Amino acid sequence: MSEILFKHIIPLQLRANDVDRFGHLNNAVYFTFYDLGKTTYIENVCPDVDWEKEAIVVVDIHVNFKSQIFGTDRVAVQTTVTSIGTKSFELVQRVVDSDSGEEKCVCRSVMVTYDLIQHKSKPISDDWVNAICLFEGKDLRKK
Repeated sequence: MSEILFKHIIPLQLRANDVDRFGHLNNAVYFTFYDLGKTTYIENVCPDVDWEKEAIVVVDIHVNFKSQIFGTDRVAVQTTVTSIGTKSFELVQRVVDSDSGEEKCVCRSVMVTYDLIQHKSKPISDDWVNAICLFEGKDLRKK
């Protein structure tokens, strides 16, 4: 995964209830980390986000658990957009050890922009596309 540059990074706080009886992070907790990463990415990068009128929803997700995380580890979630279509975009996220940089888990997902008023998918605004491309430093539009 070293070929992908992650510019959006959020340190995570592990809570006691995140750890299962075996002393490591419960697999379900990773998805809350990825949700935090993607919503924060959109809020930080995209202009004029109105969560009362629009949403981003997962339509496809794949997770690869690589190494255990223990309750005393320091970790972060990293998020990047890798391509943008008309109504959807692809994300790559990973949870890494903050001290060593070791990749603990990788998630690839397809997100769709969704109109909460009309209850249907909607095109990604040009403002969002331009902001994401500017943040990532490259044109990510599918050709």
